[in-house]
This record gives sequence, C-alpha cells and structure tokens, in this order.
Amino acid sequence: MILRVLRQILSYVLVLLGLSILIFIIARVMPGDTARLALGPRTPEETVEALRKEMHLYDPIHKQYYYWITNALKGDLGNSVISKRPVLEDIKSYFPATVELVSLSAVIMITFGLLLGVLSTKYCGKWQDGVIRILSYLGVVSPGFLWGVLMMLLFAYLIPILPSSGRISEFMTPPTKVTGMYIIDYLLEGNLQGAADCFKHIIMPALVLSFGGMSQAARITRSSMTENMNKAYALAERAYGIPENRILFKYLLKPSLNSTIPVMALDIAGLVGGSFLVEQIFNYPGLSRYCLQAMLNKDVFSVSAVVLLLGTVFIIMNFLTDLIITFLDPRIRYSKDGD
Repeated sequence: MILRVLRQILSYVLVLLGLSILIFIIARVMPGDTARLALGPRTPEETVEALRKEMHLYDPIHKQYYYWITNALKGDLGNSVISKRPVLEDIKSYFPATVELVSLSAVIMITFGLLLGVLSTKYCGKWQDGVIRILSYLGVVSPGFLWGVLMMLLFAYLIPILPSSGRISEFMTPPTKVTGMYIIDYLLEGNLQGAADCFKHIIMPALVLSFGGMSQAARITRSSMTENMNKAYALAERAYGIPENRILFKYLLKPSLNSTIPVMALDIAGLVGGSFLVEQIFNYPGLSRYCLQAMLNKDVFSVSAVVLLLGTVFIIMNFLTDLIITFLDPRIRYSKDGD
C-alpha cells in the first residue's frame, strides 16, 4: 500500500513537471512582446530592451524555462503585467474568493447529487424517477452560461431577491482579512449581516457552477445503486424486513460510491476551471477572472502561475480520490500491492 502511494506521488510530480514545461512553452510562443506590454507603448525602447534582457527573452527557450522554474520553486513567480505586483501576491488576493465559490459549489454538488441519485433509485420506474432523470440530462448537456443567464433573469430581475454581480453590496465594508473568504471572515468577526449579504451574492454563481457535476453525480449514483439493488446482499436485507430507507442510505450507498467518487472528484477539480465563465457572468472577483484578464493582456507570468495552480488542484484531487476509494473498497485495501 505504501509503495503504491509512493509510485502515485512520483507519477504526479512527473505530470506536474510536464505541465509546467507545456505551459511555459505555450506562454512564450504567444504573439506579442511581453516586455513592451508590461511597460506600455510610450516607454522608451532602451527601457524595454533592458527589461527583455532582465526577463532572459533573448536566451534559448530551455534556459528561460530553467530560470523560471528555479525562481518558481523559490516562490518567485514573476511580476504581473496588469497589477505591477508579484504574481504570488495577486494569487493570494484573488484565490480565496474562488476557493469560497468552489467550496460552496462542491457542497451543493455532493449533497444534492447523492440525494437525487438515492431518490431516483428509491422511486425507480416511477414519475419521480423520470423527473429527476430529465433534470439530470438537462444539467449535463446544457452549457453553464445558459443556467447563469436564466437564473439571473429569474432571481435578479423578474423576482429580484438576489444580487446579480459582485461579492458584497456596495454599502458593506469588507471584513478583516483572516482567510480571505468573506463568509468565514464575517463569521469570525461575529458580523452575521455581512455573512448573509456575502452568501446572497455567492449562491447564484455557486448553483450555476454546480449544476453539471450535480447532475452527473445523480445519474451515476442512480445507475450504480440500481445495479446493486438486485445483488444477493440487498435482497437478503429486504427479506429480513429492514426499512427501505435504511437499506438505501446505509447498505447500498457506500458500495455504490466507488463509481461516483472518481467522477465527483474530477468535477470538483474542474469547478476551478469552470469558474472562468461563471465569474465573468456574475462579475465575481476571483482567480479565474484575473487569469482571463491576464490572457487578454499576454501576462505570461500570471497565466503560467494560474494554470500550474489549476494543474496542482487536479493532481491533489486525483490523489485524494485514490485514498478515498482505497478506504471504501476493502478489495483494494487488503490487496498485496493495491493494484
């Protein structure tokens, strides 16, 4: 088991190294003069030339990568063209907002995805099952921006109960920064009004972001649970007169999660990438919106850092998924080598 974990960690490190090389090359071959964009069109050519040399833009690509990855390992990700600040400072500023959005979306996705899957299994073949399956298909095939526009029209204009943009209302003062996540920071201050206001701003983008993963989780959970319902242990539990809800939630759900958890884990990791569109629609000041602006301005240091961070999130989620599956499935846990 330990050897298997070590092999996985080594493979993830190699994947991350390959991703860093790929992202660096793509950022460097993008059209446009990075130094000129950083300093502006009216900057004298001598100053721009000095910055080109400072950024090693005249060196071969492998030397440029060596300088970049060496500095990155030391925590120096370069300076942003947009904010003129170190990229690491920008990430610390914007990333907590995205973490807050993704965390709430993940909670919604897991809770309602599993619940809908169990309900669909309970009423298998009935009208309730049909309604849940139709909604699940719609959630999977419909693009996120469509749900965003529909929810904005419904809850911000037709029934104006939720704000359509921003992170907090204009009259609210941001909380003292502890975690960078406003709901938690407001609660730490004891400011329930601030936490409620922040929740009202984040609930719509969180719901839109979670629709696809929630629908996928419901479909896979239903498929796995209906397959397990006809197995001997489930039939024996019914023969003993165990209540149906107890069978569903205690005895059928756990073995059925082996199929659902890997998909949900990748969906949770994909929420960070999916937030690019959602943050733009709802004008939410998170890391994805920052990265999009960096792409439009050829801010190579910012783009490279954000994409590398997203890749690290995917790798961590894959690793945690393997650990959870190993815990849930005794066949893997008690095998000799875990394969």
